[in-house]
Amino acid sequence: MTNTEKPVHLWFDELSTVEVAKFAQQGKVVIFPVGCVEEHGEHLPLCTDSIETEYVALEVARKTGCLVAPPFRYGIVNAGRNFPGSITIQFNTLFNVTKDILSELTRNGFNRIIILSGHAGTSHMVALRLAAQEIIHQNGEKNGKQHTRIMVLSDYDFAEELTEELANIKDGHAGTIETSRVMDIRPDLIKTKGIPSNYEMPRFEVVLHPEQYFPSGVHGDPTIATKEKGQKINIHVINQVIKLVQELEST
Repeated sequence: MTNTEKPVHLWFDELSTVEVAKFAQQGKVVIFPVGCVEEHGEHLPLCTDSIETEYVALEVARKTGCLVAPPFRYGIVNAGRNFPGSITIQFNTLFNVTKDILSELTRNGFNRIIILSGHAGTSHMVALRLAAQEIIHQNGEKNGKQHTRIMVLSDYDFAEELTEELANIKDGHAGTIETSRVMDIRPDLIKTKGIPSNYEMPRFEVVLHPEQYFPSGVHGDPTIATKEKGQKINIHVINQVIKLVQELEST
């Protein structure tokens, strides 16, 4: 498999039909960014999970020559659903949309795919994984090997590896890590300094109003976020995703 030729356009839908056929033949990896519309406190935009993962995907594409599929900026929002501005979709909707997109990518000859989600909610990630699993089973084997390889992950899987170093250990949603990343990617979208907050959800219980446990919509301390921290985190995430692209390219 050769991936030596880098496309002029990194977005999949900016290619011509001729270019798509050529890059499919070369076995290019495709990253499919998935985000959501969700509250991130008073200081971050609703598109936080989308802009983070799209930024990472494009930077990885610039360095590796892989392609980036048009992003999907809706997801399953549970904990933050009742905050103004949050928009959630049903589990089956995310599952079916993801499955359809994966099916079409593989039909076009792209069998090395990374689903990169900026939102890491449990049910959200399960929907993505189940969709990928179904496509894997549908495509089966070729020459005795699994025909299609799909990786499903949140970029937060890598970002949180730096939590203890750059933030307090309880940092999470709209805290130091996420705020720092947005400061690096889109500083123009930072609204205010933010409010530090930590919360504990009831263990095991499914609650009617989860937002009552974190009224600020924040888990962590956005006030200690910096652009420098964000740059370090984003570089780390990009480098880790590059390794995944290289792993897929090697088979």
